[in-house]
Amino acid sequence: MKAVVFKGPFEVSVEEVPDPRLEAPGDAVVRITTTNICGSDLHMYEGRTPVEEGKVLGHENMGVVEETGPGVTRIEPGDRVSVPFNIACGSCRNCVEGLTAFCLRTNPTEGVDGAAYGYANMGPYRGGQAEYLRVPHADFNLLELPAGTEHENDFTMLSDVFPTGWHGTELAGMRPGDTVAVFGAGPVGLLAAHSAVIRGAARVFVVDQEPDRLALAERIGAEPVDFSAADPVEQITDATHGAGADCGVEAVGYQAHDPTGREHPELVLDQLVGAVRTAGGIGVVGVYVPEDPEAATDGAKEGRIGFDYGTFFTKGQRMGTGQCPVKRYNARLRDLITAGRAEPSFLVSHELPLAEAPRGYRCFDHRDDGWTKVLLRPTALAA
Repeated sequence: MKAVVFKGPFEVSVEEVPDPRLEAPGDAVVRITTTNICGSDLHMYEGRTPVEEGKVLGHENMGVVEETGPGVTRIEPGDRVSVPFNIACGSCRNCVEGLTAFCLRTNPTEGVDGAAYGYANMGPYRGGQAEYLRVPHADFNLLELPAGTEHENDFTMLSDVFPTGWHGTELAGMRPGDTVAVFGAGPVGLLAAHSAVIRGAARVFVVDQEPDRLALAERIGAEPVDFSAADPVEQITDATHGAGADCGVEAVGYQAHDPTGREHPELVLDQLVGAVRTAGGIGVVGVYVPEDPEAATDGAKEGRIGFDYGTFFTKGQRMGTGQCPVKRYNARLRDLITAGRAEPSFLVSHELPLAEAPRGYRCFDHRDDGWTKVLLRPTALAA
């Protein structure tokens, strides 16, 4: 089959690789209809995470089940499914408690709980930027979707970015009527804002400097804040008459940078501490890593981010962090889509054949104007 393969920093290629096969009774093989380039894929693309050359990338996947192992009883060939990026066993302590992002059994990497497709340190699993994907523990992991092709561009967001954006508002403790500040208008940040609007936020601020992303934020009812124009903390404080936001979402991560492009890994955490009111909540879904040899500071190279903890403590704020347990949310978000209450496909800017993945990576990484979310189509959609 054809697949997107990591070759080295700033280089991916579409190559022939062996077809996936059933390796355990609970496996399924899915024919991929849509797979997305995620912002976190760019950490690997840029050489900022230790992914091995030859890795098949792609953790935002959906498609149609082609084959199932003898232990699969719920999912059947022909089912249209969303594939959560978490690979979970379904029976360890964390999975039983709903913490599928931290499965204790699926990742043999020392010191790491939780596995994912096609990602550095997240286990030996190939990704789904390919024609086919093997899914372990298929009965537990796969989410069934309505048959056909309707809502394809919406449903493809269920594997990661829509649940992750929603998770950010959950971690922040958002309640109806809250004022919410979302830092970062990439796909996750925009879907955190979309989630906040759906959940009844009174106001949602979205902080970024890219005009195309800020325009999308305004389109979904959020208030854009251009951090290159003025201090975003001051802009939010002034707009709320000194009160600040009730809660905030960090959707940027460890490569945060100022308007000049200089990296400051603590920047967005500091800004959220300043922008969120006393006793407010902060949800961190932007990626941070234990090691980053290319980091701007010596501490950050070892995963130590020196943010304004003193003010955070003095203000009595609370913070939730970590990867999203997709299964906690994806069925409900699917139903919001089918009911017409959620439309995460507003993000989509480009739909490309798999062969054009290198161009998709290059343009998305360069932040070329209008490249907000790239979908790849490995195989034709069935009628």
